[in-house]
Amino acid sequence: MEIVFKYFTNISAKQKMQYAKLAELYKDWNLKINVVSRKDIDELYLRHVLHSLAIAKVLSFNSGAKVMDVGTGGGFPGIPLAILFPETQFHLVDSIGKKIKVVNEVVAGLGLTNVKATHGRVEEVNDTYDFIVSRAVAQMETFHRWVKNKVSTKQNHELKNGILYLKGGDLTEELADFSTAKLYPLSNFFTEDFFETKKVVHLPVIN
Repeated sequence: MEIVFKYFTNISAKQKMQYAKLAELYKDWNLKINVVSRKDIDELYLRHVLHSLAIAKVLSFNSGAKVMDVGTGGGFPGIPLAILFPETQFHLVDSIGKKIKVVNEVVAGLGLTNVKATHGRVEEVNDTYDFIVSRAVAQMETFHRWVKNKVSTKQNHELKNGILYLKGGDLTEELADFSTAKLYPLSNFFTEDFFETKKVVHLPVIN
Protein backbone atom coordinates (compact mmCIF):
# COMPACT_ATOMS: atom_id res chain seq x y z
CA MET A 1 0.00 0.00 0.00
CA GLU A 2 2.84 2.40 0.77
CA ILE A 3 3.81 2.33 -2.90
CA VAL A 4 0.65 4.31 -3.67
CA PHE A 5 1.45 6.98 -1.10
CA LYS A 6 5.01 7.18 -2.41
CA TYR A 7 3.72 8.66 -5.67
CA PHE A 8 0.48 10.28 -4.49
CA THR A 9 1.27 12.36 -1.45
CA ASN A 10 -1.62 14.81 -1.45
CA ILE A 11 -4.45 12.49 -0.42
CA SER A 12 -6.80 12.67 2.54
CA ALA A 13 -7.07 10.38 5.55
CA LYS A 14 -10.35 9.04 4.14
CA GLN A 15 -8.70 8.20 0.83
CA LYS A 16 -5.82 6.47 2.61
CA MET A 17 -8.32 4.38 4.54
CA GLN A 18 -10.13 3.46 1.31
CA TYR A 19 -6.91 2.42 -0.43
CA ALA A 20 -5.92 0.40 2.63
CA LYS A 21 -9.25 -1.43 2.57
CA LEU A 22 -8.85 -2.48 -1.07
CA ALA A 23 -6.58 -5.43 -0.29
CA GLU A 24 -8.93 -6.85 2.33
CA LEU A 25 -11.95 -6.54 0.03
CA TYR A 26 -10.27 -8.02 -3.04
CA LYS A 27 -8.64 -10.88 -1.16
CA ASP A 28 -12.00 -11.76 0.37
CA TRP A 29 -13.92 -11.59 -2.90
CA ASN A 30 -11.18 -13.30 -4.88
CA LEU A 31 -11.69 -16.43 -2.80
CA LYS A 32 -15.32 -16.53 -3.99
CA ILE A 33 -15.01 -15.13 -7.53
CA ASN A 34 -11.59 -15.11 -9.16
CA VAL A 35 -11.26 -11.59 -10.64
CA VAL A 36 -7.55 -11.06 -9.97
CA SER A 37 -4.98 -13.75 -10.73
CA ARG A 38 -3.57 -15.57 -7.71
CA LYS A 39 -0.11 -14.22 -8.49
CA ASP A 40 -1.33 -10.64 -8.84
CA ILE A 41 -3.41 -10.52 -5.67
CA ASP A 42 -0.20 -10.44 -3.61
CA GLU A 43 0.99 -7.47 -5.68
CA LEU A 44 -2.38 -5.74 -5.87
CA TYR A 45 -1.05 -2.26 -5.14
CA LEU A 46 1.75 -2.40 -7.72
CA ARG A 47 0.11 -4.30 -10.57
CA HIS A 48 -3.45 -3.02 -10.25
CA VAL A 49 -3.86 0.03 -8.02
CA LEU A 50 -0.74 2.01 -8.95
CA HIS A 51 -1.03 0.88 -12.59
CA SER A 52 -4.59 2.24 -12.66
CA LEU A 53 -3.49 5.51 -11.09
CA ALA A 54 -0.97 6.11 -13.88
CA ILE A 55 -3.86 7.77 -15.71
CA ALA A 56 -3.91 10.40 -12.94
CA LYS A 57 -0.28 11.26 -13.76
CA VAL A 58 -1.42 12.20 -17.27
CA LEU A 59 -4.62 14.03 -16.33
CA SER A 60 -6.47 15.21 -13.24
CA PHE A 61 -10.21 14.81 -13.78
CA ASN A 62 -12.28 17.89 -12.99
CA SER A 63 -15.10 18.03 -10.51
CA GLY A 64 -18.27 16.94 -12.32
CA ALA A 65 -16.40 15.13 -15.09
CA LYS A 66 -17.86 11.85 -16.40
CA VAL A 67 -15.57 8.89 -17.04
CA MET A 68 -16.46 5.42 -18.33
CA ASP A 69 -14.25 2.40 -17.61
CA VAL A 70 -14.82 -0.20 -20.34
CA GLY A 71 -14.03 -3.85 -19.60
CA THR A 72 -13.40 -2.93 -15.98
CA GLY A 73 -13.04 -6.54 -14.80
CA GLY A 74 -12.79 -6.36 -11.03
CA GLY A 75 -12.83 -2.57 -11.10
CA PHE A 76 -9.56 -1.42 -12.67
CA PRO A 77 -8.71 1.30 -13.43
CA GLY A 78 -12.07 2.72 -12.34
CA ILE A 79 -12.13 2.07 -8.59
CA PRO A 80 -8.62 3.39 -7.73
CA LEU A 81 -9.37 6.48 -9.86
CA ALA A 82 -12.77 6.97 -8.21
CA ILE A 83 -11.09 7.04 -4.79
CA LEU A 84 -8.61 9.65 -6.01
CA PHE A 85 -11.25 11.81 -7.73
CA PRO A 86 -14.35 11.74 -5.47
CA GLU A 87 -15.98 14.64 -7.35
CA THR A 88 -15.78 12.81 -10.70
CA GLN A 89 -18.52 10.40 -11.79
CA PHE A 90 -17.34 6.95 -12.90
CA HIS A 91 -19.35 4.39 -14.87
CA LEU A 92 -17.77 0.91 -14.82
CA VAL A 93 -18.92 -1.49 -17.54
CA ASP A 94 -18.16 -5.18 -18.09
CA SER A 95 -19.88 -7.94 -20.03
CA ILE A 96 -19.21 -10.53 -17.30
CA GLY A 97 -21.82 -10.39 -14.57
CA LYS A 98 -19.77 -11.95 -11.77
CA LYS A 99 -17.10 -9.29 -12.20
CA ILE A 100 -19.67 -6.50 -11.89
CA LYS A 101 -20.96 -8.21 -8.73
CA VAL A 102 -17.47 -7.89 -7.23
CA VAL A 103 -17.24 -4.26 -8.39
CA ASN A 104 -20.55 -3.44 -6.68
CA GLU A 105 -19.48 -5.15 -3.45
CA VAL A 106 -16.10 -3.38 -3.39
CA VAL A 107 -17.75 -0.02 -4.13
CA ALA A 108 -20.20 -0.60 -1.27
CA GLY A 109 -17.41 -1.74 1.04
CA LEU A 110 -15.46 1.44 0.34
CA GLY A 111 -18.50 3.70 0.65
CA LEU A 112 -17.94 5.20 -2.81
CA THR A 113 -20.86 7.33 -3.99
CA ASN A 114 -19.38 8.39 -7.34
CA VAL A 115 -19.39 4.97 -9.03
CA LYS A 116 -22.08 3.07 -10.89
CA ALA A 117 -21.51 -0.34 -12.46
CA THR A 118 -23.29 -1.93 -15.42
CA HIS A 119 -23.30 -5.53 -16.58
CA GLY A 120 -23.43 -5.31 -20.35
CA ARG A 121 -21.64 -4.37 -23.54
CA VAL A 122 -20.34 -0.86 -24.07
CA GLU A 123 -22.28 -0.62 -27.34
CA GLU A 124 -25.48 -0.75 -25.26
CA VAL A 125 -24.55 2.28 -23.14
CA ASN A 126 -26.56 5.35 -24.13
CA ASP A 127 -24.57 8.22 -22.66
CA THR A 128 -21.51 10.35 -23.36
CA TYR A 129 -18.39 10.93 -21.27
CA ASP A 130 -15.41 13.25 -21.07
CA PHE A 131 -13.05 10.30 -21.13
CA ILE A 132 -13.16 6.55 -21.72
CA VAL A 133 -10.54 4.63 -19.72
CA SER A 134 -9.49 1.00 -19.96
CA ARG A 135 -6.70 -1.51 -19.49
CA ALA A 136 -5.97 -3.08 -22.89
CA VAL A 137 -9.23 -4.95 -23.45
CA ALA A 138 -8.85 -4.87 -27.25
CA GLN A 139 -6.74 -3.53 -30.11
CA MET A 140 -7.12 0.25 -30.39
CA GLU A 141 -8.92 0.01 -33.74
CA THR A 142 -11.60 -2.21 -32.19
CA PHE A 143 -11.81 -0.23 -28.95
CA HIS A 144 -12.10 3.07 -30.82
CA ARG A 145 -14.99 1.66 -32.86
CA TRP A 146 -16.78 0.59 -29.66
CA VAL A 147 -16.53 3.94 -27.89
CA LYS A 148 -16.16 6.70 -30.51
CA ASN A 149 -19.83 7.72 -30.20
CA LYS A 150 -19.68 7.77 -26.38
CA VAL A 151 -17.36 10.81 -26.10
CA SER A 152 -18.85 14.20 -25.22
CA THR A 153 -18.21 17.12 -27.57
CA LYS A 154 -18.04 19.62 -24.66
CA GLN A 155 -14.41 20.13 -23.60
CA ASN A 156 -13.61 20.73 -19.92
CA HIS A 157 -10.00 19.52 -19.53
CA GLU A 158 -6.49 20.38 -20.69
CA LEU A 159 -6.42 17.19 -22.76
CA LYS A 160 -9.03 16.80 -25.46
CA ASN A 161 -11.88 14.44 -24.67
CA GLY A 162 -11.28 10.87 -25.74
CA ILE A 163 -9.60 7.63 -24.74
CA LEU A 164 -7.02 7.11 -21.98
CA TYR A 165 -5.75 3.57 -22.50
CA LEU A 166 -3.31 1.59 -20.37
CA LYS A 167 -1.24 -0.62 -22.67
CA GLY A 168 2.22 -2.19 -22.84
CA GLY A 169 4.79 -3.14 -25.45
CA ASP A 170 5.53 -1.74 -28.89
CA LEU A 171 2.39 0.06 -30.10
CA THR A 172 3.81 1.40 -33.38
CA GLU A 173 1.80 -0.88 -35.63
CA GLU A 174 -1.37 -0.77 -33.56
CA LEU A 175 -1.45 3.03 -33.53
CA ALA A 176 -0.28 3.53 -37.14
CA ASP A 177 -3.73 4.76 -38.21
CA PHE A 178 -4.12 7.08 -35.20
CA SER A 179 -1.83 10.02 -35.87
CA THR A 180 -3.27 12.08 -33.00
CA ALA A 181 -2.47 9.45 -30.34
CA LYS A 182 0.10 10.49 -27.75
CA LEU A 183 2.06 8.03 -25.61
CA TYR A 184 3.02 8.66 -22.00
CA PRO A 185 5.60 6.04 -20.80
CA LEU A 186 4.87 5.01 -17.23
CA SER A 187 8.62 4.83 -16.58
CA ASN A 188 8.44 8.66 -16.59
CA PHE A 189 6.27 8.49 -13.48
CA PHE A 190 7.21 5.27 -11.65
CA THR A 191 10.64 3.68 -11.12
CA GLU A 192 9.55 0.05 -10.60
CA ASP A 193 10.56 -2.46 -13.30
CA PHE A 194 6.93 -3.50 -13.77
CA PHE A 195 6.23 -0.21 -15.55
CA GLU A 196 9.21 -0.24 -17.88
CA THR A 197 7.30 -1.03 -21.09
CA LYS A 198 3.86 0.22 -20.05
CA LYS A 199 2.18 3.39 -21.29
CA VAL A 200 -0.90 5.54 -21.14
CA VAL A 201 -2.20 6.24 -24.64
CA HIS A 202 -4.27 9.40 -25.07
CA LEU A 203 -6.39 9.36 -28.21
CA PRO A 204 -8.62 12.41 -28.78
CA VAL A 205 -12.01 11.45 -30.19
CA ILE A 206 -13.75 14.09 -32.30
CA ASN A 207 -17.46 13.59 -32.92
